[in-house]
Amino acid sequence: MRAVDALMECLKAEDVEVVFGLPGGANLPTYDAFYDAGIRHVLVRHEAGGGHAAEGYAKATGRVAVCFGTSGPGATNLVTPICDAMMDSVPVVFITGQVRTDLLGTDGFQEADTMGMTLPMVKHSFMVQDAQDLPAMIHEAFHIARTGRPGPVLVDIPVDLSKDDIEYLPRTEVELPGYQPIIEGNQRQIRLAANALAHSRRPVLYAGGGVISAEASAELIALAHAGSFPVTCTLMGLGAFPATDPQWLGMLGMHGTRAANYSMDEADLIVCIGARFDDRITGKLDEFAPHAKFIHIDVDPAEISKNVPAHIPIVGDAKNILSRLLGEYRATEADPARLDEWLERIQAWKDKYPLSFADSEDSEIKPQFMIQALHEATGGEAIVTSDVGQHQMWTAQHYGFPAPRRWINSGGLGTMGFGLPAAIGAQIGCPDQMVVVVAGDGSLQMNSQEFATVVQEGLPIKVFILNNGFLGMVRQWQEMFWDNRYSHVDLREHSPDWVKLADAYGMKGVQLTQKESLVEDMKAVLAMDGPVLCDVLVSREENTFPMIPAGAAARDMVG
Repeated sequence: MRAVDALMECLKAEDVEVVFGLPGGANLPTYDAFYDAGIRHVLVRHEAGGGHAAEGYAKATGRVAVCFGTSGPGATNLVTPICDAMMDSVPVVFITGQVRTDLLGTDGFQEADTMGMTLPMVKHSFMVQDAQDLPAMIHEAFHIARTGRPGPVLVDIPVDLSKDDIEYLPRTEVELPGYQPIIEGNQRQIRLAANALAHSRRPVLYAGGGVISAEASAELIALAHAGSFPVTCTLMGLGAFPATDPQWLGMLGMHGTRAANYSMDEADLIVCIGARFDDRITGKLDEFAPHAKFIHIDVDPAEISKNVPAHIPIVGDAKNILSRLLGEYRATEADPARLDEWLERIQAWKDKYPLSFADSEDSEIKPQFMIQALHEATGGEAIVTSDVGQHQMWTAQHYGFPAPRRWINSGGLGTMGFGLPAAIGAQIGCPDQMVVVVAGDGSLQMNSQEFATVVQEGLPIKVFILNNGFLGMVRQWQEMFWDNRYSHVDLREHSPDWVKLADAYGMKGVQLTQKESLVEDMKAVLAMDGPVLCDVLVSREENTFPMIPAGAAARDMVG
C-alpha cells in the first residue's frame, strides 16, 4: 500500500479517533488517504489553531493527540504550539509534509528546515528518508510522546516518499534500547523521603502538572491526608488537589496566595512533585525557601536540581512513587501533633490574607467577580480553557478547580490565542462535558478564526470574554514598573463588535454589563444550544493581586 495509507493504519492501531490539521501541497497525499481512512479530521483555519486544539485534546483526555500541517509556512505556523507542548509536557505527535527529496536544500517552494528549527523544542523528531521506515517511526513517535515525561514528537515526511508503495506489517511492540524512562524510583530514596517527612515540623507538598500527567491526583490526596500536610499547586497543577479541601493553600508563585507563598518561605521541608521550580514560582532564586530541605520527585532526571538543589532526589513516575511514599510514611508512625503549631500558623495566614478584592459600589463588573460568577453559574464543574494574561491569573485564583484536567491553559510559554482552539480539542475529547473559554479581548483576536471551526464541528463551547479594552497584564506592568507610561496597550477603540463577529460566524453573541444579574445571565448563556460568544464588560484598570514582583522574594508580595 502507499506509505500514507500505512500511516492511516498506524493511527488506527494507536487508537487515534481524531486528527487536527490543515492540508497543503506537501501533504496532499496524506489528505488523499484521509478520504477513505474513516478517521475523524477537524479542519482548523490556521495551523497554530490545530496545534493548540491538539494540546487541548491531550490535556483534557490524557491521550496522545495528533496534528497535521504542510511544509514551509504550515510547519512554521506549528512552531508555537510545538514549543508550547514542550514547555507544558503535552503528548502531541505533529506530522508535517515536506518538499520532494530531490528539492531538499535547494530553497524549493515552501521548503523549510522543519527538523532544524524545531530541534530545541521537541522531545524527539523523525525525518523520513525511506518510506518503508514510516510505520515504525509513527509507532515510536507515539511511544515517546506518551511515556516518561510526555512531550511533542515531530515526524517530517517528504511528499514523494509519502506516495511510495511499501509493505505494511502491523506492529504492536516498540523497542528503543536508548530510550528507557525511569518509572519505579529508588526505594532507599523513597524511604529517606518518608523519614524526612516524619521528622519535619513545617512541611509543604508542592505539586505541578506532572501529578496530572501521571494521573496521580488520588495518591497526592491520600498522602496529604495521611500526614495532614498542607498542599499548594502550580498554575499547571491546579485541580491535582481539590480547592475545597481544608489543607489547600491555594496556588503558589507570582500571583499565588500569600498563604501558599509564605508557607513555602517558612517551610523546613518542601516535597516537590512533578514541578520544576520555575522562575514564576521561586521569585528571587537565592532567597527562595531559605529554611527548607528539598525532596524532588520527577520522571525527568534533567529537572532534578536544575534550579534548586535536591537534598533527596527521586526519579520516577509520580503515581508509583507517591503510592510507595505513602506506605513508607505510615510505617514511620510519625507524631501528628508535631505539626500543630505549623498548621495554626498557616490558618492564621489564610484568615488574615484571603483572596479578596474591592468590589464596585455600582453595577460595574470587577473581573474577579466575573470569575466567581462563572464558577457559580457552572457549579464549578466545567472544563475551563483560558488565554494568557490577567484573566488567566484571575481564573486560576478564583475559580477553584475540584479535579484534574478541568483547567487547560498555556503555562510555560504563555501563549496568547491558546484558549479558543484548546477548547475545540477539549470539547471533542470530552463531548459530554461543559467546556467554557475565559478569554481576554487581546488574546482572543489572535486565533478568532477558529470560531469557524467551532461552528463547522457543531461544538457547544461557551466563550466568555473578560473585556477590559487593554492588553491587561502588559498595562499592569506599565502602571507598576514603567511610571504609568501606557505604550500601545489600549484596544478599546478598535476592537471588534464581538456580538456582530459571532453573528458573522453563524453563532450566538451576547453582551453582559450588569453585575446584579451576572450569574443568572451566565446560566442563561450556558443553557443555550450550540456555541455562544459572551462579551462581558469589566473594569478597565483592575490589577491582578497579590503579586511577587519579578526578581523579588515570596515574602515581598505586594497588593
